[in-house]
Amino acid sequence: MAEASMDQAEGMRRISQPKAVRVIAVASGKGGVGKTNVSVNLGMAMSGQGKQVMLLDADLGLGNVDVLLGVHPVHNLSHVISGERTLEEVIVDGPAGLQIVPAASGIKRMAELSPEEHVGLVRAFSELNNNLDVLIIDTAAGISDSVITLTRAAQEVLVVVCDEPASITDAYALIKVLNQEHGINKFHVMVNMVQSVQQGHDLFAKMLKVTDKFLDVTLDFTGTVPYDDYLRKAIQRQRAVSDAYPRSRSALAFKKLAQAVDKWPMPNTAGGHLEFFVERLVQSEADQWLVENVS
Repeated sequence: MAEASMDQAEGMRRISQPKAVRVIAVASGKGGVGKTNVSVNLGMAMSGQGKQVMLLDADLGLGNVDVLLGVHPVHNLSHVISGERTLEEVIVDGPAGLQIVPAASGIKRMAELSPEEHVGLVRAFSELNNNLDVLIIDTAAGISDSVITLTRAAQEVLVVVCDEPASITDAYALIKVLNQEHGINKFHVMVNMVQSVQQGHDLFAKMLKVTDKFLDVTLDFTGTVPYDDYLRKAIQRQRAVSDAYPRSRSALAFKKLAQAVDKWPMPNTAGGHLEFFVERLVQSEADQWLVENVS
């Protein structure tokens, strides 16, 4: 009887102690660098590792994760904002067990949420009962308020760049703003659409040279994904390349990327579960409001 009571007590402790969730914000300085494709295929690859992964399409107003994967959600984040649906009710099951929270594509007002509506949105996460391992946030391109809010709240920021002058310049600008104005000092960098692995290393070296000179940040080279015709074909078929062409060069690169991400240190349970993510989001919104209205 005593052993049964001890087992029950241990079970209750496990239930009461929230599971650590890795929260990754995927960002880029500019559009057109394949950020959403990276978010989708990274999520798929991590799901393939046996992880419970949720992908939040946070490009409010211009979300296209559902388009890339050929899913047709009935409800989206706009219905959560209006109170018509809970966050759990809008989740869509994607391929390989990937859970998707769709954005409200083409609804301009979703990109202009008030601080109160942003807070309402992020508080909806506290109602989730999903046993998540990873939450991937596909942010909008650029340095909008929503990008800053989400990247500040996430534990990890993955910056996607490609070998174009505008991409490198805008990625540096994003890192600079997040570092100097919001105190983020560590960034993971992934180079997309490379012709060779060496091209990715060379581009990262250029970024590192500039950030080491002007910023107090740490850059971590996460890996490269090659330019691949199979990736373009997968987009046309509205499927993830890791699902449509699992042996393609890009699909194998995403698998390697997922393995690299899995080796990042896990957040501790004291500050790594979804409730703390929500609290950081709310605090970030409050700080942003003070900056805009008091200074």
